[in-house]
Formats: sequence, C-alpha cells, structure tokens
Amino acid sequence: MTDRLPPLTALRAFEAAARHLSFAHAAAELNVTPAALSFQIKSLEEHLGQPVFRRLNRAVELTEAGRVLQPGTQDGFDALQRAWNSTRRLANTTVLNVTSGPAFTAKWLAPRMFDFAQKHPEIELRFSASLRLMDFERDEIDVAIRFGSGDDATLYSRALIEDWITPMAAPAIAETLSTPQDLSAATLLYQDLYPYGPQSIDWPAWFTAAKMPVPPKGGPRFSQADHAHDAAIAGSGVVLGRYTLAERALRDGQLVAPFRLALQLPYRCRFVCPKGAETRPHIAAFENWMLAEVKKMNSYRENHDFIAVEEPKT
Repeated sequence: MTDRLPPLTALRAFEAAARHLSFAHAAAELNVTPAALSFQIKSLEEHLGQPVFRRLNRAVELTEAGRVLQPGTQDGFDALQRAWNSTRRLANTTVLNVTSGPAFTAKWLAPRMFDFAQKHPEIELRFSASLRLMDFERDEIDVAIRFGSGDDATLYSRALIEDWITPMAAPAIAETLSTPQDLSAATLLYQDLYPYGPQSIDWPAWFTAAKMPVPPKGGPRFSQADHAHDAAIAGSGVVLGRYTLAERALRDGQLVAPFRLALQLPYRCRFVCPKGAETRPHIAAFENWMLAEVKKMNSYRENHDFIAVEEPKT
C-alpha cells in the first residue's frame, strides 16, 4: 500500500460503482465496458492493499474500507464538477440564469422582459421562479433576486426596493371604502408575504396599526402573493397589497390604495450574486437594467403615512 493517490480513473470507477452498487450500471454511466470498470476497481484495490467491494452473485456491496472511502470520493467528484461548471460559465456571457420568487417573477420581471430583450438581444435570459434557497454553483445560477432580510455577507448584494404594504382593491370596491372601518364589512384576501417566516405580516398587523380590532379570520388565503393580487384586481376582495407587486396595477388603475396608512416592511428586494461576478458583462448589464427600471417606478410614498413593522420572531 502506498500513500500516493490511485489514478483518477480508478477513483471515478469506484465512486460510480459505490453509488449504484452495480458494476453494470456504473459502467453504463461512464460509457465503458463492465470488464474495463472491473479492471479499474481491481487496480484501486491493489493500490489500497485491500478490497473495497464484496462480489456477490448478482450484486456488490461495500466492504468496511469501501464505506470509509465512498463519502470522500463522492464529495470530491461533486466539488470537481461544480468547479468545472463554474469555470465553463466564466466564458459564457450570452446566457444569464436568474432565480426569483414566483410572485416577483410574474408581477415585476415578466412584464418588463421585452424591454430587456430589446436592449440586450445578445443575452438569453433563463428564469427559475422559486422560493427555494439556491446554490450558485450547484444550481448554475448567476443572479438571485431575493425578498427578505437575509445575511448576504459572503455575496455581492445590492438593495433594489424597500417594500411596503397597504390595502388595495379594484376601483369599484375601493369606492365603498371611505374609512378603514369599512374594511370590517369587506372580503379580506390573505397571502403568505414571506413563507419562510414563522408567521406572515398580514391584516392583523395593519388593523393593529390602524388602532382597530383584529379582523375575524375566514377570508380566502393564497400561498402565492401574486395570486392574491390577481384576485383583488378581479374584484374578489381587498388585498394587503405589496408595493413591488402592485406598482404596475396601481399605475394602470387596476388597483386603488384608498388609505394613507401603510406598513414599511423589514424586508427588501435585493440583487444577489457571487462576489466578483457583478463585474461580468451580462450580469452588470442586467443589474444596471434593473436599477434603471426601479427608478422608473412611480412613487406612491408621498400619499402614505408609514409605520415600520418588525420581522416576526420565531
């Protein structure tokens, strides 16, 4: 037995066979014959000085040495694959992979995509609308647009929009809301503004800020904030509208915000990417475009009186 590592091909053959617990399946994955794969594993065992598999009639199982070796080899090849993918992406400035929440994608990004495509026809945008916490290397994501109060200390992060909420309704319903007390007779639409938290900042918080009794439960609840906004636009009730999602509907007259009281959320919309990646041409172009679009947004702040709310505690 030697301290030198065995050939990479032998370790790769072992990793695949240990993952499948099948020489045939591992050989098919690596596009080699079972005999060639068996030879590589035998070479590794000779290098190690002990077997890593027990050969059974129609299967294989790991020996104690194989069980010790398997996690490290799998982690090592996973790391190599991530490093290779990241390095290859450095040369690709024509495809931009962006992830953002489903609501923000539907209400903010999607309606503006034609403008970006016109300005940057050389960049192909690919979206992943998800609230799942993405890994930039593993998931091959270039940019994440995130809504929350997360710690981005290890990443490049730039605040885009300070978000706030206030009651909003279709014009016909808004006309019936002269005072906040009128909401007691209205259909209130509930939504999960921040699903990761222990509780949403929703109607009870706004009623408390308005010094009104907490509204009774029972209104329709939506797991996606954009669905709640769509229901309000359709005249199904009053939504506690989120500015980033409702700005276009407010501008177009589809929604009306009848009251001055608004809650300043502890969360912000952020542009996030790995540190250093913000200087890559296609990422910088996307960030600059987003900042320009944010500046175009109509400001309704002067029409509201804001009360800051704290993030719900666990």
